[in-house]
Amino acid sequence: MSSISIRDVRKSYGNTTQAAVERLSIEIPQSDFLCLLGPSGCGKTTTLRMIAGLEHPTAGRIHLGDRTIVSVDDGVYVPAEKRGMGLVFQNYALWPHMTVEQNIEFGLKLRKVPKAERDAIIGEVLKKLAIDRYRTRLPSQLSGGQQQRVALARMLALKPDIILLDEPLSNLDAKLRLEMRAELKRIHQELGSTIVFVTHDQWEAMTLATTIAVMSEGQLQQLGTPDDIYERPANRFVAEFVGNLPINIIELGSGRSGALVGWMRDRLAARTLPQPAGSVGIRPESVRLTRSIVEGAREARVVEVVPTGGSWIVELSVDGEQFFAIAGELPDATRGDQVFFHVEPQHLHIFDVDGRRIAA
Repeated sequence: MSSISIRDVRKSYGNTTQAAVERLSIEIPQSDFLCLLGPSGCGKTTTLRMIAGLEHPTAGRIHLGDRTIVSVDDGVYVPAEKRGMGLVFQNYALWPHMTVEQNIEFGLKLRKVPKAERDAIIGEVLKKLAIDRYRTRLPSQLSGGQQQRVALARMLALKPDIILLDEPLSNLDAKLRLEMRAELKRIHQELGSTIVFVTHDQWEAMTLATTIAVMSEGQLQQLGTPDDIYERPANRFVAEFVGNLPINIIELGSGRSGALVGWMRDRLAARTLPQPAGSVGIRPESVRLTRSIVEGAREARVVEVVPTGGSWIVELSVDGEQFFAIAGELPDATRGDQVFFHVEPQHLHIFDVDGRRIAA
């Protein structure tokens, strides 16, 4: 098994001043499941392709264990086919003239695996990914989701130490995506491979990864466990990007006023902060609703209660300002009712004027 070390890697195209990836450094321990998470154009797929050997970095180094596979300064560049990685593309890259079984068998034949062993491996991965009944079909006879599972099966048949996945679940329906997430977690535990997984789906990252690297505009914003990313976002970008319902942000900058601003300034008045607060984030699920006032609570009017299956989104108006809560039980309030809401101090995410998290 191999760890991956990315050190001061940069990738730019042509004469553009904005790099696709800028001075990226990430240490990926052996057997880790790392998700590169971020919006489109943030550099996550470019990073994956540089690890795979499909893109040449403009600067920096990449190591697999104690082996250097890229060093721009030293002129070292190990070709993709000599890196021993398994890669699943977003566009599948299946051989169109080969059946499902032949596509999966192709890499095993190149490695000169005996036929009896090839047959056993093919049967195992076909069963794991629930595509056994399609083994004699051509890719053109399969749906997008089925083709995606064939691409996964072809890669898993080789049992690589390092697995690189570029949004491999994007074309699956909701039920199958859930099943495949569970299967990928099981495969990771079974093989112990180091996995790098690209996704823009935050919940995919939260449920699969042992470590998440959040990226924006080519730069690493935060590296940590799913709990770290969600409970202790390093900056406003991470706080606003990660969360099923967007985090409530209360701007506290100079000249800001309003009911929520006044309420939050009162909440922070007794706290000693290392620098002035520029904004505060409150996740909707941290908001507690009551029909009677409690210490530190603020009055609000219920605008709408929306069921989501197992929980309810409650839209509030605080003197005309919009605010959201998520309730785990059906709220004792309906549209137009007056309620009170409060938030425990440990659930306030405080950021400075530049959007960086303030430890308080």
